[in-house]
Amino acid sequence: MAKKTETKTEIIEREYIIPLRRQWHKVPKYRRAPKAARAIREFLVRHMKIRDRDLKKIKLDKYLNQALWLRGIKKPPAKIRVKAIKEGEIVRVELVNMPEKIKYRKQKQEKLVETSDKKKPKKIIEQEVKPEEKTEEKKEEEEKKSSVVEAGKELEKTAAKQMKHQVKTDAKQPKRQQRVALQK
Repeated sequence: MAKKTETKTEIIEREYIIPLRRQWHKVPKYRRAPKAARAIREFLVRHMKIRDRDLKKIKLDKYLNQALWLRGIKKPPAKIRVKAIKEGEIVRVELVNMPEKIKYRKQKQEKLVETSDKKKPKKIIEQEVKPEEKTEEKKEEEEKKSSVVEAGKELEKTAAKQMKHQVKTDAKQPKRQQRVALQK
């Protein structure tokens, strides 16, 4: 029989201060923030032991991305402090020291998530109650509505048949009076 090998996932956790200025000075001003994000990925590929050097295996946290773009595309930070967590082949990167603006954004979003979580159970309960058996009154109302709709369709069909068989007469409509310039 073949022996089962357990795959042990390594969890490596490290903090880095990544210098970005040298990297984003090499590109035009309108490409600096994307270059800073790419520089973070390139730095972590080298330092977190990713063998195939695949940048797609580095996942940046959304708050880290917001910190890079905080001052716009032309002026990203010169250096940034990050916490890198490697689980298996994928490396997740988080921001260590958040600026005040981003802290407020994060708190606001957490409040939104909390309020939406409180509202969800009520909706789910209401949905579970609705599919129960309909009362006879509701069934009768639905039948009346459907019969009214069917009767209306039948009336339209008969009216269309009658219009089809009527003789069309050439009733001359009075002509509009021509302009005086055209009458001459």
